[in-house]
Amino acid sequence: MGFPSIFVLALGLSMDAMAVAAARGLATPHVRAVHVVKIALFFGGFQALMPLLGWMIGAAFGEHVRAWDHWIAFVLLGAIGLKMLWDARPGAHADDEAAPSSDAFAPRVLLVLAIATSIDALAAGVTLPMLEAPMLVTLSTIGVTTAVLSAIGLLVGRRFGAMLGKRLDVIGGLALVGLGTKILIEHLGGAA
Repeated sequence: MGFPSIFVLALGLSMDAMAVAAARGLATPHVRAVHVVKIALFFGGFQALMPLLGWMIGAAFGEHVRAWDHWIAFVLLGAIGLKMLWDARPGAHADDEAAPSSDAFAPRVLLVLAIATSIDALAAGVTLPMLEAPMLVTLSTIGVTTAVLSAIGLLVGRRFGAMLGKRLDVIGGLALVGLGTKILIEHLGGAA
């Protein structure tokens, strides 16, 4: 597996993380440099480490991981999306309007999102030994590509959030639920 193929793989794996980062940007009134760094480190880091974990797990449990990865991503992204929709309901933050932006970058939230968006990278890692991909180059390319695209997604999401108004948690929540549903449908359709 050559570098062009590895880069295409990295781009494909990073799209979910970029979409989720854009949803974070939509839901945030002010994006600071620390937010960009957190998004890049969490999403890029998990996208780089999950294929390694997949490689190790794949030796023993490859088929089982592939059989459930879409359900795990669907549940995690769906739960976060539904929480965003719940938080977007009228009067949800009447007492504290700053809560959504501070919670949007809490380590616990970013951890769940990073895991949810990197489940497909774990599944891809299961197949990397069969493709004879150079592990260090592959992991580095996936991590850096995801970090850069996630940072861009966050900033672009914030730009559109500023233009569209305040209650964009609905759009972000729907995007996450839609993304989880898309992953589920693609995998179930591919299994048929």
